[in-house]
Amino acid sequence: MVQTDTSETRALRLDADDPLARFRREFLIPEGAGGQPAVYFCGNSLGLQPRNARRLIEEELDAWARLAVEGHFHAVRPWYSYHELFTESGARLVGARPGEVVMMNGLTANLHLMLASFYRPAGGRTKILMEGSAFPSDTYALQSRLKLLNLDPAQHLIVLHPRGGEENLRTDDILAAIEQHGRELALVMFSGVHYYTGEYFDLPRIIEAAHRAGAFAGFDLAHAAGNLPLELHGWNADFAVWCSYKYLNAGPGAVAGCFVHERHGKDPSIPRMAGWWGNDPSTRFRMHLNAEFVPQPGAAGWQLSNPPILALAPLLASLEIFDQAGMAALRAKSLQLTGYLESLLDQSPPGRVRSLTPRDPERRGCQLSLCFERGGRELHQALTQAGCICDYREPGVIRVAPVPLYNSFHDVWRFHRVIEQHV
Repeated sequence: MVQTDTSETRALRLDADDPLARFRREFLIPEGAGGQPAVYFCGNSLGLQPRNARRLIEEELDAWARLAVEGHFHAVRPWYSYHELFTESGARLVGARPGEVVMMNGLTANLHLMLASFYRPAGGRTKILMEGSAFPSDTYALQSRLKLLNLDPAQHLIVLHPRGGEENLRTDDILAAIEQHGRELALVMFSGVHYYTGEYFDLPRIIEAAHRAGAFAGFDLAHAAGNLPLELHGWNADFAVWCSYKYLNAGPGAVAGCFVHERHGKDPSIPRMAGWWGNDPSTRFRMHLNAEFVPQPGAAGWQLSNPPILALAPLLASLEIFDQAGMAALRAKSLQLTGYLESLLDQSPPGRVRSLTPRDPERRGCQLSLCFERGGRELHQALTQAGCICDYREPGVIRVAPVPLYNSFHDVWRFHRVIEQHV
């Protein structure tokens, strides 16, 4: 075992040298034990509130009070075009081009919209390939889409699992499965980061293999957006969806995101579930005089309804911070935080704790999923009582996510100190 400096002094020194430390002040941190700020390691489930979110919401409430319906065109940020405020920042977030990203609906609603367009079984191509133990909403959405088309999920949904005795899927096994089923595949649908294990899948290679096989490639990026640098346009992904309440800090039930590659966004012939807000804005208010739906170019052409302004305002506050910090710098600090936590946990006696998350830093994001062979639930209770907020998943798994925007190295040290006292 390599010995590491586990002192509080080292943690404080790392914080003093952290160029992103100032962003911690941009968030409201819950109070923990003894009145000090909590160690909040649950950003993979719900991000903290940006301080600026309340002001932006209140500005829209004031506009509603003063202007009523005229706020659509005369508010400081007119409601009619509010979703366009995310055209640039949303694209930067996931490595897209302006026009390839739209903020709308919730994640699973967006996934159903994408499946309507990109899962089009024909001839012998009827199968969908996905990872095992995915977040249940993805599984339910894919199963229900198959059933709507009178296809049996047991026959048409291919689910991949790790090899026996392993926690994570090997990229080579994913690629081999795509090649094996290539002639039958209509869609390869994966998470970006597995919600339970924290494994970051090799998206570029999965996309390349799917396209080589003649299938579409789509992704649920709920645990990847705002967590890892992404290059959806350059990787040539067909579509992606994500929520905004985890690493993107837009609040509970926040408006989700959707990416559609520009080659599809420019093709009005692609079938879709249509709604009036996806219609050509130049004719949108002809209302009933528009007998036919004419989608606007880009991902915005998949919109159904006008944007929920009060729900989008916190996302605006958060993405302003992301733009200031930059994903490259956030990723660099994330690697430091998880590496520091891992080095501290390595000091634990053998057999007490193991990580389900890959050791290779390039195969994970902020989250480490820690499995305790015994006493995991009791340890989680002790962590909670000590002011460390993280979550527990059966059997014996505590998921922790040191988020670089607002977590500190001292947070990591405090978390590990509780572990030391109870393991």
